[in-house]
Amino acid sequence: MKDIQVKKLIEAEKKRQKKVINLIASENYVSKDVLEALGSELTNKYAEGYPGRRYYGGNEIIDKTETLCIKRALELFKLDPNEWHANVQPLSGSPANLAVYTALSGSRTQSASGSGTFKIMGMKLDHGGHLTHGHKVSASGKFWTQVPYGLDATTETINYDQLMELAMNEKPAVVVSGYTAYPRIIDWIGMKEVANAAGALLMVDMSHIAGLVAGGAYPSPFPYADIVTTTTHKTLRGPRAAIVFARKDKRDKAGNPMELDKKIDKAVFPGLQGGPHANQIAAVAVALKEAAAPAFKKYAFQIVKNARVLADELHRRGWRLISGGTDSHLILVDTWNNGKKNSQGAGGISGKEASDRLEKAGIIVNKNTIPFDIRSPADPSGIRLGTAAETTRGRKEKDFKMIAKKIDGILGSQ
Repeated sequence: MKDIQVKKLIEAEKKRQKKVINLIASENYVSKDVLEALGSELTNKYAEGYPGRRYYGGNEIIDKTETLCIKRALELFKLDPNEWHANVQPLSGSPANLAVYTALSGSRTQSASGSGTFKIMGMKLDHGGHLTHGHKVSASGKFWTQVPYGLDATTETINYDQLMELAMNEKPAVVVSGYTAYPRIIDWIGMKEVANAAGALLMVDMSHIAGLVAGGAYPSPFPYADIVTTTTHKTLRGPRAAIVFARKDKRDKAGNPMELDKKIDKAVFPGLQGGPHANQIAAVAVALKEAAAPAFKKYAFQIVKNARVLADELHRRGWRLISGGTDSHLILVDTWNNGKKNSQGAGGISGKEASDRLEKAGIIVNKNTIPFDIRSPADPSGIRLGTAAETTRGRKEKDFKMIAKKIDGILGSQ
């Protein structure tokens, strides 16, 4: 690279990544093949439209690339192409979710209650939901109305009876499941029953668990969901991109085809985006092929094994875990209410302080709110840990026992 300044920055980041223990739940390490696709000549091509329906010439190869990516996406999650559609053009998870809401609100301007308000029933941000599940600071909350739901105060897990009551009272247009900081298995059947009872569509954002679903280490939402969105860069171990899956055969109460696939395609392009990133789509295709290999299944199960060991070891050392543990790749640790007093003899360690102290010691995590948090999101009561990235590096149970010991040593000492 001739640009020495940028080259030095890239080399510095490579060195940083190699020397730290990465416990960011939303990060991973892609293969050289994925990086090669991202840096390929496909970057040079403009391809507004969809395969066979482009607005620019010279897209024969791009069409084949995108078609291959779609085929691999459907095959990986064992979906019948006659029943499911996949759009691989979203640039990331947030625009993918916005495309879904745009598609649904455009075709269903009223909620089931007839109030004229398009309602998104999504989990509260501080309980584990995502900004794009209707939070007020996101476009999803500015353009549409969120019906927020949270966790049970005692179990810190989803209470499906409470969800049912809320959904029946509010009659949202869409119920969003799949979260950014919820460590437990989601009852997809329970979520589907809630959506059906309210006359809503069930949308699953499986961004965090996509790789676990692909590897069989987490129950698949596809038998129950109407729409599934996912990023590709977390447990799926691909580039930063997203996919939207939609049922082709979904009908409304009157029996009319909803055409979710067509509406979502139009919402992605030309609704929200221009030309897709062909290099990114090629890299997703590479990652999808890697995820279909037998070795990936072992990897997915190892992620969960490692998370459970890390959770068990932290719990044994006195740390309070939200919901008591994990069934997935992530763990939410309450650092503030952990029984270990700070230097002033009160409280515990804030999430920001915990994150800063761990980073100084070479362990990278993110500060995170916990359910019913009394502290601000800027300096919350907890941290979020994930095991996907370090599992990619080959770490196993014994390694995560040592990582738990290090975390306890760094945060437990005052």
